[in-house]
Order: sequence, then C-alpha cells, then structure tokens
Amino acid sequence: MTNLQMRLPTDRWVAASWEAYLQAIADPAYATARGYYYHGHMRLEMSPVSFDHGQDHVVIIFAVNLFAALRGMPATGLDTVTLRKAGIGDCQPDVSYYLGDRARVIPTGTGIVNLDQYPAPNLVIEVAKSSLLDDLGIKRSLYETLGVAEYWVVDVESAQLVAYAMRDRGSHRIQVSQVLPGLDLAVLEEALRRSRETDQSQVGAWLLTQFQTP
Repeated sequence: MTNLQMRLPTDRWVAASWEAYLQAIADPAYATARGYYYHGHMRLEMSPVSFDHGQDHVVIIFAVNLFAALRGMPATGLDTVTLRKAGIGDCQPDVSYYLGDRARVIPTGTGIVNLDQYPAPNLVIEVAKSSLLDDLGIKRSLYETLGVAEYWVVDVESAQLVAYAMRDRGSHRIQVSQVLPGLDLAVLEEALRRSRETDQSQVGAWLLTQFQTP
C-alpha cells in the first residue's frame, strides 16, 4: 500500500494542490473513482451507485434526448466525461450536453475535454443520493466557474429536480430550461415519479405525449 493510498480520504472535499490531485486520480487504487477539483480542494467519489441513482440517470438522459430530437435541436450527450480547466477545476459529472451550435464542437477521439481549448457544455446534470448537499453547493460553484450555462441536480430521494441558469459566475433557480427552450422541468419531475411506479418504456411513452403537445 502506498503512502498516497493510506492518507487519501474519499467522498469528501480535502485540501490539495492541482499536482496532488492529478497524482491521486492517476493512482490505480482510484481507477474507479470520479474526481472533482475546485478552489484548492479535491474530492474522490467511490460510493457505490444505487439502483435508484442508475434508474433516474437513464430516465433523465432519455427525456433530454427525446425532447431534443422532437424539437430538431442538435445535441451531443456525454456520460461521466472528464471536463478539465488545468489548475482551476476538474469534474466528471453524471451527464453533460453540448447543444445547438456546440453539438459537434468536441471531435470524436477526444479523451479529457480541455476547457482551455473547447467551450464548456451547455448543460450539466448530477444525479444525487448521498451527495445532494455537495451537488447543490460546491459543485454548483465549480460549474459556474467552468462556464456551464445550465445545471440540474436530480434529488433521487424525493424524485425532484433543482435547476439553475448560470451566468457571469453566478446562478439562479429556474423552472423552464433556457438551453432547451420550452422544456418545463416539472414534466421531468413527473417522469421521475412515474418511474417509481411503472417501467421506463411506459414513462417514455408518457413523455412522448407531453413533448408532442403544443
């Protein structure tokens, strides 16, 4: 066991230099961890993903893809990709989307998305069960700093969605998406609730009726 492995706590923020963070995420002991870095602190998430988390993850991705397809909006969704602004911030959100004229901005074959070279995603989504307060707090500040336009947090325990529009390193709550114009976020919350009571194909059929309604 290395000294690094012995002293690194997980699933909470700890003070660390950028170099120490890069060393940590390169350590094979943390190969399955999701890494975050912000304001001189790092967080390595290694908590197992629950059934409920995985279910909500799939429902949200399906809903966004369906809405974008029906509205003819170009969209590229990314599942747990690394977004990095060297020395400033690093993250692996559950889901992120490049939309509209940004949909094809990241070339195929890209590994880590370098935010010094490419723009930030229009939309970032975190599905939160054990990490809810962190997702609403420090991670929101991180995404503000990285230039994300809109940020959603899915509260797995209550089947609710908290959404923020972000601008000039600040954010405010919204009920209707600004990066997916016309998408009422209450519809997504209802889809999450329905997924507790029925299978996802039925939830998808219900979403289709909602999105096709003028």
